[in-house]
Amino acid sequence: MSPNEELITNFYSAFVRKDFQTMADCYHPEATFKDEAFYLKGKQIPAMWRMLIERGTDLKVLFSDVEADDYSGKATWNAWYTFSQTGNKVHNVIQANFTFKEGKILTHHDSFNFYRWSSQSLGIMGKLLGWTSFLRKKVQTGAMDNLAKYISKHPEYQ
Repeated sequence: MSPNEELITNFYSAFVRKDFQTMADCYHPEATFKDEAFYLKGKQIPAMWRMLIERGTDLKVLFSDVEADDYSGKATWNAWYTFSQTGNKVHNVIQANFTFKEGKILTHHDSFNFYRWSSQSLGIMGKLLGWTSFLRKKVQTGAMDNLAKYISKHPEYQ
């Protein structure tokens, strides 16, 4: 296993264990993270993972297909959880892409089918509006607002 495959494996193994500190230690200080809900830099990234782990009381994560070379890597991961705002059960399938710097994750981009996710998490509203930029922006704004509130209560991420 290459060093960067090991890094990705350690990251997701920590996620499975809900060990947000080990996950945070996998990121370079200049790291960026992007997915359908967040665009984050630096300390915002570990704050997001900690928030999601703490709030996801029934969160289950499995990962597979880890590949990496000296420059980039990828993995597939699945998350099962209850979406707190609606109580709906979600199974999200995510493709993760990475770049590396100095033995750490520099960029992390997660992609998933937003329509499928919103249909599960938001129910009928997600089924009707999940394809629109309106709902996507609403979800992004809500996610970033929730993270900002979380960070305001955790000075170690400020």
